[in-house]
Amino acid sequence: MKRVHTMPFGAQVDADGSVVFRLWAPGARSVQVELTHARGREALAMRAAADGWCAATATHVPPDATYAYRIDDGVCVPDPASRYNPQDVHGASAIVDPRTFEWPDQDWRGRPWEEAVIYELHVGTFTPAGTFNAAIERLDYLVRLGVTAVELMPLAAFPGKRNWGYDGVLPFAPAAVYGTPDELKSLVAAAHARGLMMLLDVVYNHFGPEGNYLNAYAPQFFNPAHQTPWGAAINFDGAQARPVREFFIHNALYWLEEFNFDGLRLDAVHAIADDSQPHIVRELAAAVRDGPGRDRHVHLVLENERNQASFLEREAAHRPLCADAQWNDDLHHALHVLSTGERDGYYADYADRPLGLFGRTLAEGFAYQGEPSPYRKGAAHGEPSSHLPLSAFVAFTQTHDQVGNRAFGERISALADPGALRLGVICLLLAPVIPMLFMGEEFAASSPFQFFCDFGPGLADAVRDGRRKELAAFARFHDTAARASIPDPNAEATFAASKLNWGETALPGHREWHVLYSDLLELRRRLVVPHLAGASHAGRWQLMGETGLAVDWTLGDGARLRLRANFSATPAALAAWPSGEIVYASAQSLQGGPLPAWGALWTLEPVLG
Repeated sequence: MKRVHTMPFGAQVDADGSVVFRLWAPGARSVQVELTHARGREALAMRAAADGWCAATATHVPPDATYAYRIDDGVCVPDPASRYNPQDVHGASAIVDPRTFEWPDQDWRGRPWEEAVIYELHVGTFTPAGTFNAAIERLDYLVRLGVTAVELMPLAAFPGKRNWGYDGVLPFAPAAVYGTPDELKSLVAAAHARGLMMLLDVVYNHFGPEGNYLNAYAPQFFNPAHQTPWGAAINFDGAQARPVREFFIHNALYWLEEFNFDGLRLDAVHAIADDSQPHIVRELAAAVRDGPGRDRHVHLVLENERNQASFLEREAAHRPLCADAQWNDDLHHALHVLSTGERDGYYADYADRPLGLFGRTLAEGFAYQGEPSPYRKGAAHGEPSSHLPLSAFVAFTQTHDQVGNRAFGERISALADPGALRLGVICLLLAPVIPMLFMGEEFAASSPFQFFCDFGPGLADAVRDGRRKELAAFARFHDTAARASIPDPNAEATFAASKLNWGETALPGHREWHVLYSDLLELRRRLVVPHLAGASHAGRWQLMGETGLAVDWTLGDGARLRLRANFSATPAALAAWPSGEIVYASAQSLQGGPLPAWGALWTLEPVLG
């Protein structure tokens, strides 16, 4: 089976072997396509068309050809819609014919969203080799663990040999350091053969600071009326915004159609500046639902600091009107305070009543649903979310952000009280939210996940010094020597230290965590997931004394799921034993006794008749 997404830009290989090149260059006087191949080099003048477009057709192009665009007889740039840039983002683009890959998964239709157990991973640090092919070798492990969806951190080509992926500048080109486009397709197909969904993190709020040549020929790609932390915002709502909007909508469809991904996670949509209607996120979502989403399960997940429940609304049949879900930072922050005691920065919002806010997130979605936020100097934060199904929220104890943005990249297992963290995991993995793991957390990996990149000399210095200056706001880094100890993001050693050590899964202190995760995910698969479809209501929560939490949910088929948890180092008696069959219980609870220290009890009452 062949899969091709046809685009109005880039290099398209026709059935007769000719290649059509199209570029939007409203700021250029002239553009040439420069082809390089085994027979030598040739240059083709591109014909100017309306609204800043230009095009050229080349015949009998060898399959090994690369190409670049020469702007105004000056700078030579890669194709912004390049499907592959084998020699870094500053080099020429390769011509890729997607029809050369034969897909073996033509019967795959994805999986319903309520079945999702997500595993976020960074391709470069997930395995020693750090490639698409090497990741295939770990898929069976993920299936045995209980994972049903793999989420890859961004793959768009970035400068240098290592990066988190959020500095990408060629959104259609998988980073060459991980492998070829066909090797990425092989990874997706291999995942599908094992019943795993594949999700991809995409960045539509900015381009990286190195390797972005758009200003040389299409400054209209940016709107100076809006500013972001990375400079002028991408132009989604200004003059000539239509080609820009189409660029990103096609990018979403490209990953879903040509690479057969099962969904996308849209990074930091709160940083997308768009005052027009419909908002670009809504227009993109509509294109996905009306396109690949018509024939199979395709899921959209947002990161949105503003907690805008309006992006998560459902229609009468419970299908998403826009996004399926959002990463729930509120749940993470409340649990982080509960398990570590940290109260710096945004954790201040959760410092006074972390258990109550954790309960609210488990039952209703957001902790802040329009209440004033101390961290935001009293500004209202979030929107009401209790009318949404809990499947609209992705819950986690850690992510690449929450680990990697720490000075030394410490995982929560290196920071938290083990009992409190264990209880948090028990609460999260059996709740009717969508759980997500960050690679290695299931065996309490000792390797950190640090911030790393590989910029050119001037920018590398600025990034290193800027990161240390930013962290100087924290008391522990007021001292110059302390700041100097923060790992250099551009050092190869920082990247190497972040690679997982898979030998730890069998070692004491790690094996126990792995058993806990796999056991809980098996319980979730057998006893919780079958009741989730069609759930449309929030749960109810209440505190039991100062350290106890009770949460009750009515699931999609009417079954009732109940949690009783003791966030304390001393046992706590239950006022009343919850009805239903035991799903999970800490030791003493099996005999009807008090909840032990850091203990939990889960029960399920199915619908009778």
